[in-house]
Amino acid sequence: MFYKVVQVIPYEDYTVYVYFEDGKIVCYNAKNLLDKEVFKPLKDINLFMNSCTILNDTLAWDISGSRDASKCIDIDPDMLHSLEHATERFSA
Repeated sequence: MFYKVVQVIPYEDYTVYVYFEDGKIVCYNAKNLLDKEVFKPLKDINLFMNSCTILNDTLAWDISGSRDASKCIDIDPDMLHSLEHATERFSA
């Protein structure tokens, strides 16, 4: 099955709430990725927050700002969907 992400909401604690077309919501914690070379630019919280988007039907960061799906950092939608269901988070 192919899972399609329809909304992503990043938070300043380096988590992203990911909403799927089938109604599932998961909370993805990106902190563990930040020490890997390809993800290091995302340590800048402004870049993390402002470049977080949906590309290739999944959670992605548009590092170049060009909306070029071949130049983004994206996360496997199957892995995201396998995460435990999360309760929707509301900002205070």
